[in-house]
This record gives sequence, structure tokens and C-alpha cells, in this order.
Amino acid sequence: MSELVLTDQNFDQVLTESELPILVDFWAPWCGPCRFVGPIITQIAEERAGVLRVGKLNVDDSASTAAKFGITGIPTLILFKGGKPVERIVGALPKDKLEQQLEPHLAAAK
Repeated sequence: MSELVLTDQNFDQVLTESELPILVDFWAPWCGPCRFVGPIITQIAEERAGVLRVGKLNVDDSASTAAKFGITGIPTLILFKGGKPVERIVGALPKDKLEQQLEPHLAAAK
């Protein structure tokens, strides 16, 4: 599995220790749109290995971290660079639209 499993306990540490940007997928197992976007996120993680890290945070299991970032709808994807959020994507978008929103932030990381 190419995605990191993020929790309330490890979230801050993973973000601060990562030299690469991290795309965090805030999701839940009961969420239909999350199941749609999940395989797309996995594919992006595999294709962008070495440029981007991808983490998944189950909002049911890690509600305080989800609340900290104001997650009110899922799926929500937040791209973090240097531990700070730089892009927020809400909803299940197709792969080309996701990449279009991520690319400006990743181009500088290459």
C-alpha cells in the first residue's frame, strides 16, 4: 500500500517530518463518493511516488484532526507543503481534475 494511514496520534508528526508534499484524503468507509475517489488517490500515490506522499485519515476514527481542519463534507483532500495546507479539494472529482488542481503545487517540488 502506497498510502500512509494517518490518525489523530500520528498526524502532526507525519506532516512535520515529511520533506515531500502530502495529500491527505479525509474519508470514511460508509462514504460512497470516498469509495469512488479512493482508487484514484491510490493511483496518484503510485504515479507520484518520490514527488508526493499520500495519506488517508478516517474521519470517524480521527474526528479531532478532521475538526481541526474544518472537515464538514467528505471526501475532502488537503495538500500540505511544509506542514501547511496549500490546496483543498472537496468532493469526488475525476483523476484529471484532481491532477489539474494539484499540479501547480507539485511542479515546484520536482
